[in-house]
Amino acid sequence: MTAELVRGQNHPLPGNRLEIRVSAGTPVVAAVTLGDEAGRVVGDGEWLAHPGAPQLAGVEVPRQAAADHRLAVDLGAMPPDVHRVHVLLALPGAAARPGAPADFGAAPAPRLAVTTPDGSAIAGFTITGLGAETALLAVELYRRQSAWKVRAVGQGYGGGLPALFLDQGVPDPTATAAAIHTAVDREQARSIDLPPPQPAAAAGGTGSVDYRRPDRQATSGGGTGTAGASVGGPGAGGSQFPGTQGASAGGTAAGAGAPRDATPSGATGTGSGAEPSAPAAGGPVDYRHPRRRTASAASAAGPVPPPRPASAPTPPPPPADAPRVPVAGDAAGRSMEERLYNQVWGMFEDLSRTVAAYRSAADFAESRFEQELDRLLADPRTRGGPAAEAAREAAQGKQAALVDQARAVLDRDLAQLTAEAEAVEPALPPEFAGWENPVWHAYRVPGRLPLAVRLGSLTLPEAPELRIPLLSRLPLERGLWVDSAENRRAAMDAAVAIAARLLACHPVGAFALHALDPAGSGATALAPLHAGGALVLPPPAAGAAGVSDLLTRLTERVDLIQMARRGGAADDLPPGFDTAEQLLIVNEFPYGFDDRSVNQLRYLADEGPSAGVHLLVVADREDAAAYGPVLDPLWRSLLRLTPLPSDHLADPWVGHAWTYEPPLVPQGSRVLADVLRQLAAARPAYGT
Repeated sequence: MTAELVRGQNHPLPGNRLEIRVSAGTPVVAAVTLGDEAGRVVGDGEWLAHPGAPQLAGVEVPRQAAADHRLAVDLGAMPPDVHRVHVLLALPGAAARPGAPADFGAAPAPRLAVTTPDGSAIAGFTITGLGAETALLAVELYRRQSAWKVRAVGQGYGGGLPALFLDQGVPDPTATAAAIHTAVDREQARSIDLPPPQPAAAAGGTGSVDYRRPDRQATSGGGTGTAGASVGGPGAGGSQFPGTQGASAGGTAAGAGAPRDATPSGATGTGSGAEPSAPAAGGPVDYRHPRRRTASAASAAGPVPPPRPASAPTPPPPPADAPRVPVAGDAAGRSMEERLYNQVWGMFEDLSRTVAAYRSAADFAESRFEQELDRLLADPRTRGGPAAEAAREAAQGKQAALVDQARAVLDRDLAQLTAEAEAVEPALPPEFAGWENPVWHAYRVPGRLPLAVRLGSLTLPEAPELRIPLLSRLPLERGLWVDSAENRRAAMDAAVAIAARLLACHPVGAFALHALDPAGSGATALAPLHAGGALVLPPPAAGAAGVSDLLTRLTERVDLIQMARRGGAADDLPPGFDTAEQLLIVNEFPYGFDDRSVNQLRYLADEGPSAGVHLLVVADREDAAAYGPVLDPLWRSLLRLTPLPSDHLADPWVGHAWTYEPPLVPQGSRVLADVLRQLAAARPAYGT
């Protein structure tokens, strides 16, 4: 069954050799670009196939602008750095299409069908809703876990090919687009004919077709003698193997082309030049070269050697449409850590796009249902009565069928992603895993900075059981803000769990914690950090004096590091200078802050990350409302997290509102205390 896709929806591909068939209703130009994981064109090598240069590794496109196209794709021949194959459509220049539509909005809706080489349909996509666009990114084939999928894109560009190429990172998009239109102008638009039908088998044969070159085939009835083994069977006019016709009676016993085996039974010639008789009609055919055939009788060269022992039977390959078994680390990367990081982000993107496809299909079904109802109400004959009721039920049935079809596709993708998550979660290192993961029970202090750290989990309403880790690269590029508007104690607990995770992911002596708690309301939550020795520095003085003193020290630290870097003396810092990353936990902001301290905090939020000073602010924005818009830049510079599940984070692909869950320590678990104890025990060994 062909999968009918909507924008954003994907579908697995059963094999590597494909055809992409385009039906546009008006002459269009077909092209293909090869991109990396981010969709940008590959920097090295050839990356564009178009009518002027129709062939790339694994891709071939037509040379003309035509209403119908067939693009040949071999995904198995793609270079390793190619992860996306983009299929582009564009209206040719005015010289090649006089009187043609000016944009896709005035043309029939283009349709693309992905098929196997023999024409078996895999997926189809009709691009609707177009307007002033003159170029399209129609579909993309993308690599995911060593398997390929097709995604319906349908992205139009009113600026034509130059705008499309600019979006894909082409160095000179205008010149590239002009070269394509120039190549098209030299050709006359035409449609591509269908391939000729395959030749039928010879009459009286076994139904097989001889695909050998003509010079390897003998004309029927043209051979001398009857010793040649015919592919099509005796009397069928089948072709004989070259140079193997039997010698006539009275001929030489050994000719130049005679096989070395003994004379087979049934040969008409006398001598070793005779050939085995043709197989009986319908019997098996020996396709081996005559010189490689074994004799049916005793060979003059000696006894036949015993056959080799049979090897273990090879298991049959899995069906082409069978789902791939998920494997942890099945992504690009130079290390297992990097591969897992990229795989998690790939799962994040896949879940985002498959839910977007489902929502788009459901919205389309609802819109079509409302349109049909409007048509029924607009016609006086169908506003009431049995006919109207039947029409409404039919419209509701169509809507339900579309939603059910989209839901089936969503359930299939969710099942695949769930299986992948079940394979990936046990393989995650501690910095990527939740506190409930058993990997924390085998925690050891790391010797190097990891690639990223987990700040929580993300879910969508369509799949609440599928949690995607929220990973942030290290060192942190922006500060964190835990919103305490709903629950102040829970906000402080979440902040401590995040701070302890950051501390546990750094080598000993490479990360230091500070805490500003002027009112003392966070003492209970900070107790595990004090007990574990994480807060090794003396606590600041209470009130505004302690706040100002600590902020001044950190501000001077940032100034010193920045001056050293600007002067090219980053390695000549004063003796005894602590080069560790610094994290400042600020509780109950803005309590205890004066105007100078507020400005210092803003300065640390903007300039601190580049100098290794990071903020973790626990605050309610309403408490700082008295400062007005002065603090707006501060809130925008921090990543907002919540102590309770909240749908305030959006993904960068389709803008879904994801529900964020903080990385809290399970109730009653001692994993946090054990980790902090190991960190404290490791400090003396490193002289800290």
